[in-house]
Amino acid sequence: MWTSTDAVDGEGRRRVRALLSALGVDEPVHHESELDMATALSGTGPAYVFLFMEALIDAGVHLGFSRRLASKLVYETVRGSVEFAASNTLHPAELRNQVTSPGGTTAEAQAQLERGRMRTVLSDAVWAAYRRCVQLGELAQSGGGHRQSPATAPSDD
Repeated sequence: MWTSTDAVDGEGRRRVRALLSALGVDEPVHHESELDMATALSGTGPAYVFLFMEALIDAGVHLGFSRRLASKLVYETVRGSVEFAASNTLHPAELRNQVTSPGGTTAEAQAQLERGRMRTVLSDAVWAAYRRCVQLGELAQSGGGHRQSPATAPSDD
């Protein structure tokens, strides 16, 4: 995602689009705030997916699989699910319903995820990332953009 000021002419925008489309998805937006939204959803998104995968792998190990086999099963499941969803025009809820048998194992697992508030926790995480992105942007604009990380900050010892 990208945006530009009105000072960038059509040729400049064309060059940006050509460069960005060579690197991936070229998606211009009208408001700079949408860049913060994209950071919270997509830029931070791999961490959400990796945490989900890690939890599934750990559950597989807890069931009795080796970590190697649990990892392989999870990677293939995630890869296949993403490829199927990306090649489909159906909403993810419709795809989920297609693989859920009433009263079956998937329905039981989904009920547990809903009781655990998975949707709410994910939404709260995205909003927290968005708020932090906005804060970091404000810090950078005010000249206080460079912060020491906890690992490099002076100790109180």
